[in-house]
Formats: sequence, structure tokens, C-alpha cells
Amino acid sequence: MLEENKYLTPKQIVEELDKYIIGQKEAKRNVAIALRNRWRRLSAKPEIQKEIMPNNILMIGSTGVGKTEIARRLAKIADAPFIKVEASKFTEVGYVGRDVESMVRDLVEQAVNMVKAQKKEEVKVKASAIVEDMILDALIPPLKSRDYESSNADLELNEKTRERFREKLRNGELEDRKIEIEIENGTSSSNIGVVGGAIDEISMMNIQEMINGMLPKRTKKRKLPIAEARKILLDEETSKMIDMDEVKALAIQKAENAGIIFIDEIDKIASSSKASGGPDVSREGVQRDLLPIVEGSAVNTKYGVTNTDHILFVAAGAFHVSKPSDLIPELQGRFPIRVELESLSKEDFYKILKMPKNALTKQYQALFEAEGVELSFSDDALEEIADIAFQINAEVENIGARRLHTVMSHLLNEFLFDVPDVIVPNSKLIVNKELVKEKLSTLVKNKDLSQYIL
Repeated sequence: MLEENKYLTPKQIVEELDKYIIGQKEAKRNVAIALRNRWRRLSAKPEIQKEIMPNNILMIGSTGVGKTEIARRLAKIADAPFIKVEASKFTEVGYVGRDVESMVRDLVEQAVNMVKAQKKEEVKVKASAIVEDMILDALIPPLKSRDYESSNADLELNEKTRERFREKLRNGELEDRKIEIEIENGTSSSNIGVVGGAIDEISMMNIQEMINGMLPKRTKKRKLPIAEARKILLDEETSKMIDMDEVKALAIQKAENAGIIFIDEIDKIASSSKASGGPDVSREGVQRDLLPIVEGSAVNTKYGVTNTDHILFVAAGAFHVSKPSDLIPELQGRFPIRVELESLSKEDFYKILKMPKNALTKQYQALFEAEGVELSFSDDALEEIADIAFQINAEVENIGARRLHTVMSHLLNEFLFDVPDVIVPNSKLIVNKELVKEKLSTLVKNKDLSQYIL
């Protein structure tokens, strides 16, 4: 059972999402419920746990309104393995291209990396002590009592010297000193060829891993600064100390019970025509291949069999040309929660520029700050930027909040070029309404705005 304090309440989840995403209240509420339901399921009676299926979500909305960001932030809140895939990249089994099962393999790979990082953190203190001794041995090799002609005085002096250097190491006084260390150089084989008929991806990976495991590890000596050597040695030592079988088992469990797969562009595999020829042949095939994964099936990965029954699937699409009802009925039924995301208003653009933790204005301020320049925006400047972005979206093509990137780069690129040659460090740059109008006037007046679309 998962600890309750690791799982926020739906209200707390929405509050976290609000820090990064403006608007889309209904979408946030639905994903918050879906996330909390995971803890509820794992806290339910064991006999009913397997019967409680996740409520997969279908997000409908044009590009740049926050579909991907909601799913990505949700995974961070849940500390869950998260994979974003584009449905249009998959092909029906039998065609050249990626098969749908690869999304589950990618998810498990992500889970393995997460668990491995966690386990390495747990043994880091113990590994650090071993690495410290290894670096010390390279600096001042220890004398042993059985060493030829080593007197007690020599042994004592050697020990005192080592302790002095240990203190210097801990104080960071020797970080640039170079030492010679022996590090693993991978295996003696990088590519394995297989003679015979076609072989699937999983079998190929397993054969490669098995052969690599049988071959002796090769080591090589390198002379490196202590700071760099410590990182390499620490990585090697922590890897030796963790049990990979335990990591694999925990990773599969994490992927099965907490994994989130975000399937973008699902509208691209929906076909509004019932034609049996052309590119539509593979579209329905991809949907039929996707169905068992979303319904719940066992997928072979190089870490073991993974069941997809309780993975949360969040699908998204603009559905400009096709409609959700153009998906095959079985797949429609597997996404019971439908959320229509609202188009962004002028007011939303203003809030996006000002409020989120990762707001574009804050990103640019950080870039200028790195050069010692203080960048600030007046409120009326932000309103003007929002107005221009909204206007261009209305006149050309609605690409949502991504339009702000176009407008902001057009506004500030000249200043970024001038720093630090013309705009020197310790200076201030204030962006006001007049400056925005001056810099973006051509963007607004020019009717053929296609050249500005990124």
C-alpha cells in the first residue's frame, strides 16, 4: 500500500497544477480525481483492488492550451513514470515503424531509471566513504605492517599523512589535483550480430544483455582531477551496491500501478472517411493495436512482463478535421472521461505571462540575470504583449500559448544580442508599453504574418 502522505488530495493536486497552468479548471479537476483514485484503489480491500480500473481521459482542444503540460505536471506531482508519445508515429503491426508496445517498454525504462536513482541515493553515504578511501589510496598509498622494512614509525607517519589529506579532501582543497584511477570501460563487444531469420526487439535486447554479461569487464587507467574522478567512482560504486533484480521488480510494480502514458495527436489516427485505401488503412490498424494495451494486457519488456491494466492513459487531440466519434467504438469506450479544453483568452495570455512559476517573463529575466542585467516588465507591457499574441492567433492560426514564444523572442532578441557588449552588466532594462508597441508594430501591421510563425 502506498503512503497517504505521498498522495495529495484532489484539491491540493489542482492547487499544484495552478502554479504552472492557467485556466482549464475542468481538465485539472478530472486529472486530480484520476490521480487520487490510484491511492484509493491501492488502499481498498485486496479482493477488489484488481477490479478497479483507471478512468482514462481524452482531452480535446487546439494546440498550445495546456494538454501536454497538465499530463507532465501530473506525473511530477505523483512522482510517477511518465511517457509522452505521438499516436501518428506508430504504424500497424506488419508495417515499417514503431509498434504500440514500445510505449510500455519506454515507460518501464523510465521507471527503472527512477528506482535506480532512488536506490543510488540510499547507498550514496556508504559509497561516498568507499570512494573517499579510493581517492586517498591514489594520493597516499597505505603502508601495511607486513611491507618490507616498514617500521612502526613509518606506519604511524603514513597514517597521519593520510588523515591530513582526508581532511583536505573533505574541505574541498584538492578538487583540482589529478590522480590516476582505474575505471570500467564497458564490455569487449558493442554490437552483436545474429545469423538467421527475423528477431524481435525484446529478444535482441535480451541476447545482447546476456552476451555482455558473460564477457569480462574491461578497465582502463585515466588521469583525472579529483572532482571528476569522484563522480565517476561514485557512480560505479553505487551501481555495484544496488540489487538490480530488486530494482527491476520495483520498477515494473511502479510502472504498472503509477505509470502515466500520454498519447498525443490521437485525432491523427481517427479517420472521418470510411475509405479502405490510402493512408487510412494503417490508421484503424493502429487503433486496433492500441486497444489491448489500453484495455489491459501483458507486454514483454527486457525487464520482465508488464501488465497495463492499471496504467493511466491520457489521450489528447485537436480534433479539427476528425471527431472523437471517428475513433473505433471500442477505443472510445476506453476513454470514458472527455474533457474539452477552452481556447485561451486575452486575459489568460496576461496571466500566463505573469503568474506561473515557469512564466516566460521569468525565464527571460533569468537569461538576462546571467549576464548581470536586471530585466523588468510593466503591467501595461504585459497587457500589450497578451493583446498582440491574441490578435495574431485570431488572424493567422491559433497555436495557443506557444504564440507568446514568437512574440517574446521578436521583442527581446535584439536586446539579447546587445548583452553584454552594448547593454553592460549591472544595468537595468525596463520593458514598458511604448517599447512593446515600438518593437512589435511591424508584427501587427504586416498582414502577411506567416513569416513570423514558428
